[in-house]
Amino acid sequence: MAGLATSLGAGAATNSLSQMPDIDTLFLFGSNPTEGHPIVSLWLKKALRRGAKLIVGDPRKTWMAKRADVWLNLRPGSNIAMLNGLIHVILQNGWENRDFIAKRTEGFDELFAKVREYDPGRVEDLTGVPAEKIIEAARLYSHADKAMIVYGLGVTEHRTGTENAMAIANLALVCGQLGRPSTGIMALRGQNNVQGASDLGPLPATLPGYQPVSDEKVRSKFEQAWKVKISPKPGLKSVEMLDECKRGNFKGIFILGEDPAQTDPDLHHVRAALEATEFLVVQDIFHTETTRFADVILPGASFAEKDGTFTNGERRVQRVRKAIEPVAGMAEWQVLSRLSTLMGYQMHYNHPSEIMDEIAGLVPIYGGISYDRLKEKGIQWPCPTKDHPGTTTLYTDLFSRPGGLAKFVALDHKGPGEVPDEQYPFVLITGRIREHYNNGSMTRRCAGISEVVPEELLEISPEDADALQITDGGFVTVSSRRGEIRVKAKVTKRSQPGNVFLTFHHRDALTNILTSEYRDPITGTPEYKSCAVRIDRYTLA
Repeated sequence: MAGLATSLGAGAATNSLSQMPDIDTLFLFGSNPTEGHPIVSLWLKKALRRGAKLIVGDPRKTWMAKRADVWLNLRPGSNIAMLNGLIHVILQNGWENRDFIAKRTEGFDELFAKVREYDPGRVEDLTGVPAEKIIEAARLYSHADKAMIVYGLGVTEHRTGTENAMAIANLALVCGQLGRPSTGIMALRGQNNVQGASDLGPLPATLPGYQPVSDEKVRSKFEQAWKVKISPKPGLKSVEMLDECKRGNFKGIFILGEDPAQTDPDLHHVRAALEATEFLVVQDIFHTETTRFADVILPGASFAEKDGTFTNGERRVQRVRKAIEPVAGMAEWQVLSRLSTLMGYQMHYNHPSEIMDEIAGLVPIYGGISYDRLKEKGIQWPCPTKDHPGTTTLYTDLFSRPGGLAKFVALDHKGPGEVPDEQYPFVLITGRIREHYNNGSMTRRCAGISEVVPEELLEISPEDADALQITDGGFVTVSSRRGEIRVKAKVTKRSQPGNVFLTFHHRDALTNILTSEYRDPITGTPEYKSCAVRIDRYTLA
């Protein structure tokens, strides 16, 4: 969100899923939608069946990469170099949209000067992708009438994740592929309702609706509504909270529906932080690795046990209607209201619709949304008034930045925080598979799913497996500078030589013991997609 907001004005998808079948060229970057976002992949497959050209930027040979017109098999962490190289080729050949650049953007001269340094030969050296592939991908994207960039956590979960998103915006802006149906940028979020949660206030420097806490007028509006004084000082990111726990500065913490003891990076650090906290409350629907550290565990309510809304990755606000009453007796909003009241701040709602009415009164992009208006298809924000239909395509006239112009940001290749060496010669990429979800606390309880994928597997290339004398199904030890795990190997051409892949779904093989402490300095997002590891054969005694 931080990257797209800087470049375009809003940290959200610019277009709608239903526009995807009419795409001429799809640039899929750092995303494996057939595994991680299977419903989105159905829309993308419609575009491919209608003849859309496909460019895939991914170190792994995914289902989509196998079917790509151009597969940019870049090294993990070289995203900015790749994108700068594509823009270099476009500008060198005069394939840019000059009218769009002149009328709707600023900062082009700085970008032009920077990307001149990224000729295809240099980019090949930095990324490992042949120069001719870079040139062909640039040609396909720039020549399309309607091109969309779809990207995922393979872009954002790097120490340069925010800058990676800005670099993607640069590419779309150079070619004028924004502000029209079936163009734009679709950022695929890690979980359902990530967009909705982000919209409504958890970011440390903003109040709901991305309204800056530093703005006195914004604070005044919320202070009048909530009848409390609001500090202008930004709060902490979640990873920073855990840092403060370990330092002894955070005495208590409340974790709701999150499992940092399995899904956060550098788990030894995370667990030390949780152990150092004097009072830890965890609310969830099942026991997790994190509940092991809790002083108090509160039962959560599943989606089927509560009324409310989810806002999906295309900004669509949708109703969720409970099928049964909460098994534990209360939904989370009721628990939070009760806790708040007991701690001295009166918080009373009779129904979640009253919370939505409060949101509409304080958050302009949700201003026209109410439960009465949320029918089967929901409404895409911004929806500022009750007679507004919602917005399917952003930036048709102006960008939501000061002056209405989008901003080019000149960026340099930095690479990953940790690189392979003689002791740890492989790059570990982490991600998801279709059968399991996130920490697996739900899907591992499904007998059918667990029968199909019962355990963690290390995906390793045939070349690397032969060199290490590793057999398919044989046990290996995967170690990094932070720890080690033991798993079975899966020899597959999905992994390129030098790269290996693990998920993080299984609590008996905690992958994130291995992942590094490097973070995006702007957002705090961990670098899950690249760390150096060693692979050794493991012989059972």
